[in-house]
Amino acid sequence: MKFTVTHLAAIAVACSAVPAAATGAVAATKNATKDATQPPPRPITAASANGSHDLNGVWARYPAPWPTYSADFDDVPPPDLGPDLVEPYAKQWKEQRIKRRQALAAGTPLLDPSTLCLPEGMPTVMQAIYPIQILQTPGQITVLAELFMQTRRIYMDAEMPPVDDLAPSYYGFSSGHWEGDTLVVKTRGVKTDVQFFEIPHSEAMEITERYQLADGGKKLYLDISIEDPVYLRTPYQFRWVYERTPGYRIPEYVCDNLHDVINSDGTVDLKTE
Repeated sequence: MKFTVTHLAAIAVACSAVPAAATGAVAATKNATKDATQPPPRPITAASANGSHDLNGVWARYPAPWPTYSADFDDVPPPDLGPDLVEPYAKQWKEQRIKRRQALAAGTPLLDPSTLCLPEGMPTVMQAIYPIQILQTPGQITVLAELFMQTRRIYMDAEMPPVDDLAPSYYGFSSGHWEGDTLVVKTRGVKTDVQFFEIPHSEAMEITERYQLADGGKKLYLDISIEDPVYLRTPYQFRWVYERTPGYRIPEYVCDNLHDVINSDGTVDLKTE
């Protein structure tokens, strides 16, 4: 399978601690055969779902975050091959990506937050390496991620507090509203040490998400735009697509029974005995 470096150690945890989680996640995306390293064409417009605002249900990435064959164990690149960073951060980020790929090829992936069982934060949680569940209740949309049993809250029609009033957190503060058939969500206040594919960001980073149902509610399109006046020359924009997975129940995923060995040089090995 093809996994992101960010989740290599986490997947090892899943296989040892909760086998059903890994099995269910693959089953939920078994019909996705396209290589997910290539992002879906961004010019495609999601078809109208006849005014439906019902996002309730379990959703899996489509195509799957990794191919369905098992002969490839390569690194999955970031969406649209990465952000447009200002210098010197662009050079530093590219060098770090090369370092990670080389470490993975050598069989000693680098330490990352998932190895330490830390939450993914925003926007990584929406990457849905394992399925996510969306729950709509009055005034709030809740995203429940299978990986590490994460919880993200989107407050509907809530006033966005000033950045200085937000306590930095993994998921930040998210405020959503409907614009016709499109759910628009803005997020601020993500901790600066919570990074998406190790992309640096400042406290001023703002993430805008636009959700739209398609194919009669069977698909969900998410267009993301990340803006940061400190690190990004232009907004980092990309699209993820999800497929509704009726009948799939997200299992408990506790990050215990670890089989990771963290080496002094920051690489990670897997216990085999």
